[in-house]
Amino acid sequence: MTDQKFEWSRRLFLDRMLSVTAGAGIAAAAPWAAEAAAATLALPAPKPGDRVRLAVVGTGDRGRTLIRNIQKTRNCTVAAVCDDYAPNLAKARDIAGAGVPAFADHRRMIEAGGFDALVIATPLDLHARHAADGFDAGLHVWCEKAMARTIADCGAMIANAQRHGKVLQIGHQRMFHPTYLNALKRAKAGEIGTITQIRASWHRNNRWRRVVPADATDRQINWRLYRDRSAGLMTELATHQLQVANWFLGGVPTRVMGSGSICFWKDGREVYDHVALVYEFSGGRKVIYTSLLNNARYGCEEQIQGSKGTIEPELGRIYQEVPPKQLQLQRMHQDIARGHKRTVPIGGATWFPELPVTTPGESLGWSEYDETMLQFEGFGEAVRAGRPLPGLLAQAYYASVASLLGEQAMDRGEAMKWPTDLVAVQMSGE
Repeated sequence: MTDQKFEWSRRLFLDRMLSVTAGAGIAAAAPWAAEAAAATLALPAPKPGDRVRLAVVGTGDRGRTLIRNIQKTRNCTVAAVCDDYAPNLAKARDIAGAGVPAFADHRRMIEAGGFDALVIATPLDLHARHAADGFDAGLHVWCEKAMARTIADCGAMIANAQRHGKVLQIGHQRMFHPTYLNALKRAKAGEIGTITQIRASWHRNNRWRRVVPADATDRQINWRLYRDRSAGLMTELATHQLQVANWFLGGVPTRVMGSGSICFWKDGREVYDHVALVYEFSGGRKVIYTSLLNNARYGCEEQIQGSKGTIEPELGRIYQEVPPKQLQLQRMHQDIARGHKRTVPIGGATWFPELPVTTPGESLGWSEYDETMLQFEGFGEAVRAGRPLPGLLAQAYYASVASLLGEQAMDRGEAMKWPTDLVAVQMSGE
């Protein structure tokens, strides 16, 4: 895509963002998106020397994707890269450019300075430590989801940001996705009625285990499979969809129960390869979540179910609820009472009116512009303003708490209530 076409695509994306976030209901539910889009449209593109300088620590697959997105932004630039695994660092240098300083130790990178904020894409158990080092050095912090390995560390990250007066932003790109924002807008408008249940899943059919090179260890490459480093499916996948569930239901769970097992891949891993949970919300509403690693038929999806319809934002579709067809047996009784006669089908589909609805529904729209990039444009403006995008951190915090609480429920085999001692964090910018 040429620069001119890319800028045009970007402007269409931002215009659409402002359109879908217009109105009191959606503006209150996603204030960060409206502010990020408005700020990046209203302000002139800064000169190269005035861009917000970001240092990226952790340059594996995800870290390198972040670097590519940062390079496309209008207000940020990659000022340094860091990784303690040399092959990953070399790949990052190829993307960032030979003139970008590279480090094997994030502390040495911080000491060298020359940047405004730290971007953290390291294994989960390192997030809190790296964030603390960044705040102590007077830096703002952007961190990949999930926030941290424990609920206590998630809270500590927020407390550190508040104490130092710095921006902390967590990478939940669905909160900037125009399809999800349009879905939320239509749900807020009552198009699917009262939402009582959300079904979400992330199913894959692979080992989730990578080949370990001769110069690395399994804990280094396959850190997601070790309990002290990750909660596996819950923190690496479920966090995304639990954020969506909290968002659409307008709150947090009251409690969660679930079952987890190493059901299929019995290869020495420590984290579950199969999880099933029920999150209860006020008013009896529920979120049913499953994730497994040996069947990909249903993949990644959310089904937001209301009394008048269903929204599937991952697939970009909205479905109106179709009134149930009259059972043939009931119809036959009515005919007999009226003295009418007609052919009655036996054994056909009319005897099974509860089959899934297969209508195509209506599109919620798509975008060719990457919402991950808008996250960084929003972060850049937040750093320049010295204040976070409103409401964003609370959403990420509660999603991480929900995922880790689900892990506890599965480990203990009992329902876990929502914690009452969480760190206070603003839901809006006011």
